[in-house]
Amino acid sequence: MKAVFILALAGAAQAANVTLGPSAWTAAGIFPTSLFSTYYNNPTQTVSQVQPVITDTVLNITYPANLTNPDTIPSNDTADPIEYPHAPKLSASAATALYQNVSLSIQAIITSNGTSNCTKCINALTEGQRLAQQAPHLVPQLMVALCNQYKFASKAGCNIYMPQAQGPMYTQVLAYGNMSGYDGQYLCENFISVSKCPRPPLPTFNSSDFWSKPKPTNATAPEPKGTNRVKVLHMSDFHVDPRYATGSEGNCTSGLCCRHGNPAASIYSNYTPSVSAPRFGYFLCDTPWSLGAAAVQAIPALTGTNETGFEMTIFTGDLVSHDPYYQLSRGYIEYTETALYDLWKKTLNKDSPLYAAIGNHDSYQQAFDAPHNLPGVLSKQLSWNYNHLAHLWKKEGWIDGKTTSVAKAHYGGYSAMHAKNLKVITINTDLWYRANVFAYINSTAPDNFGFLKFLADELQECEDKGYRAYVMGHVLSGWDGTNPLPGPTDVFYQIIDRYSHVIAALFWGHTHEDQNMIYYANNGTSISAATAQNIAWVGPSITPLTNLNSGFKMYEVDGETWDILDAHTWYSNVSSFAELDDQIDIGPSYRYEYSTRQAYGSNITWPENAPLNATWWHLVTEQMETDGGDLVALYNTYQGKSSDLTANCTSSECIQAKICYIRSGSGSLSLENCQSSYGSVQ
Repeated sequence: MKAVFILALAGAAQAANVTLGPSAWTAAGIFPTSLFSTYYNNPTQTVSQVQPVITDTVLNITYPANLTNPDTIPSNDTADPIEYPHAPKLSASAATALYQNVSLSIQAIITSNGTSNCTKCINALTEGQRLAQQAPHLVPQLMVALCNQYKFASKAGCNIYMPQAQGPMYTQVLAYGNMSGYDGQYLCENFISVSKCPRPPLPTFNSSDFWSKPKPTNATAPEPKGTNRVKVLHMSDFHVDPRYATGSEGNCTSGLCCRHGNPAASIYSNYTPSVSAPRFGYFLCDTPWSLGAAAVQAIPALTGTNETGFEMTIFTGDLVSHDPYYQLSRGYIEYTETALYDLWKKTLNKDSPLYAAIGNHDSYQQAFDAPHNLPGVLSKQLSWNYNHLAHLWKKEGWIDGKTTSVAKAHYGGYSAMHAKNLKVITINTDLWYRANVFAYINSTAPDNFGFLKFLADELQECEDKGYRAYVMGHVLSGWDGTNPLPGPTDVFYQIIDRYSHVIAALFWGHTHEDQNMIYYANNGTSISAATAQNIAWVGPSITPLTNLNSGFKMYEVDGETWDILDAHTWYSNVSSFAELDDQIDIGPSYRYEYSTRQAYGSNITWPENAPLNATWWHLVTEQMETDGGDLVALYNTYQGKSSDLTANCTSSECIQAKICYIRSGSGSLSLENCQSSYGSVQ
């Protein structure tokens, strides 16, 4: 293990083929006030975080100070519209009678004997559908009451079904889903663990629904020369927290820490922080402005792009902090989108494009995206966000007017020609996220949202015109299978198989960890170096949440074939942040962590200019199977960005699970083949 680790660090500041910056870079102790034009408070003081004044030129508004003031966090948003299913008008007495009838019927179902918990759950949802279709405004009240009565969650957990929270959206799903069929079974399996419902079968896949031309028999990817290397930045999961309260409880026992009024239970009586939140961040907290500023300054310095800039930046989603539902609002989402995209334009992408995917936290309600085939106004209930993002990206000069229209129509997903032979395709993979309750409507359809057909059409155009493609999203398609729904990711995997020769790389985020996934031919039915076709890169997060260091990645890319030839990763040690509080001379340091080629390829014979493709990564996993655990241990360390809090992965069960995750590009493959519980290092 020691020899491998030393080898991985040996190339620190200078790669063989591109020039990087110094091996480490340290921020100033005082906030760089030039990042924003004006502030609501004194930006040079260090007692509290800066409060920049953010003006949104798309919406023509300036966001008020109380939206982000850590001392006056708004709660229970009542300004934004709430949508219920369309229903016939019942009299108040008729609606009350129906409520009582449905409530008693569900209670009788739950307490009955002789049927399985799964059947009870499905029958209860089917009964609840009557209320959702006839008196939808009463459904949130019923859900909260039943949740508390049967202790499906804590009282706070049950409140998520309230009318001013997510209750109306769950009501829509109850009204329009097939509750007596697989939609109901999926909901029970995922949200009501006591139901013990089995996972429904995968949707029927028909390739003719997605492409009409067979894969060319001579389909091969072009070979890179490696003589024209460009730099591509991959950022993910920034999660800026403008409500971060320096000096508050950093080690809270619930919710997002480093917030006023959220102390640890053990010291609840006197409100004395057990861990005073450092001004540059902590392991249980999102990114304060001070750490975000250090990151955007460190990136060009360390990657050697201060003068040249990047070829492009890939951002795989999650701008917004992990606030509880009652502290979120449309305004807070739009504030964060505006603030960060403007900041990145100024610091990272002045003259080069940034391509972005929507994260599950970049919406309101959080993680929810509704299909456009819902009736009436419900089909466009979340379009405000797609419209805002599309116009922001256009304003920054990263997409054109035609692409703006595409993004507005495709849930924030779009394609853009980056070069004459490279198309970047971004899709909203919150649409297959387990927490997106709308994904359970019509779950037997392989592509109810239509976004996978959009992807296939874009890839077909690439094949027809000889383009390469980058495919990117937020919620990853596989790994340990805990994040995506199996059905749509099974379809996605087969689309990747069909167009494997077109795709140069795939990029994901969401886990906050540094990971990879291999996609094989024939839906992963045969796993070998010969069948490995594509590789995905999961970007490390800027946020330290949870128990991670802050980090980012840059790719050495062949500027003709767009293959990745090496990847470099940097991190900032969050364990050191508390030591910076009593002085103002220096801030956080970001330092070089590793070169992917050097870290994992020392025992693999591989040409210098050959890409780190799926074949190379499969050979890495073969090394992991035979070296006694050293390479998996190293991978595990880098997965957590060298955090002091990363748990070891040394048991044979963990080692085999980690290898299996790397080889699982869809949720269904992982759930069928891999040992659970080892996916995250948090």
